Amino acid sequence: MSVNLRNVMPWGHSLDEYIRMFDLSAADRQRLILDCAGGAASFNVEMTRLGYKIISCDPIYQFSTPEIAQHIEESYSNVIKSVQAHRDGYIWRETQSPTQLEEAGMTALRQFMDDLSAGLQQGRYVTAQLPFLPFNTGQFDLALSGHFLFTNSDTLSQEFHLAALLEMCRVATEVRVFPLLMLSGEVSPWVEPAKKELESRGYKVETQPVPYEFQKGGDQMLRVSMPA
Repeated sequence: MSVNLRNVMPWGHSLDEYIRMFDLSAADRQRLILDCAGGAASFNVEMTRLGYKIISCDPIYQFSTPEIAQHIEESYSNVIKSVQAHRDGYIWRETQSPTQLEEAGMTALRQFMDDLSAGLQQGRYVTAQLPFLPFNTGQFDLALSGHFLFTNSDTLSQEFHLAALLEMCRVATEVRVFPLLMLSGEVSPWVEPAKKELESRGYKVETQPVPYEFQKGGDQMLRVSMPA
């Protein structure tokens, strides 16, 4: 599994953000959840503390805690600078400034870093990379993927997206992907082809609004499941 940390954008999303990005109800949080490309989010540690069951998978978990910490320290400021340079493309509502965004992100990142070693030992963090996951068919109730699929449509092909979505559908009863926008702010060109192909294979596919919008227009998720 070849991954260069220098190509990974460090970002820490919190439990509160996940709840809003994926419209997670109280009942949803009781389900067995897989977070695909979970990265350095604090979602896993916060959910675990509350007694919920979750596994996060990402290829960056192959690196040591000091390596990931160094990468975050060296590159996080560049992420914030990029947001500042394109601040008109974002909605400053819950987060009111780039400074507040940086503080919130670092809080989540620190929680992740403090939890990583224990989480790896407990099997809550698994080194894995879409579109091939080391999990059993139907192992999870719900698979989530945030800011990976569709976001990176300029570097990940239509074929990759379909393969990744089908793999998530293989391991989970339901799949939710957020957002549907690329980094440029445009809707990914792979959304509609993916919906049509999944529907042709018998899946129920919906585009649903969510109570989260930071990137302008980025307030929808893709929801995929097998009909009852």
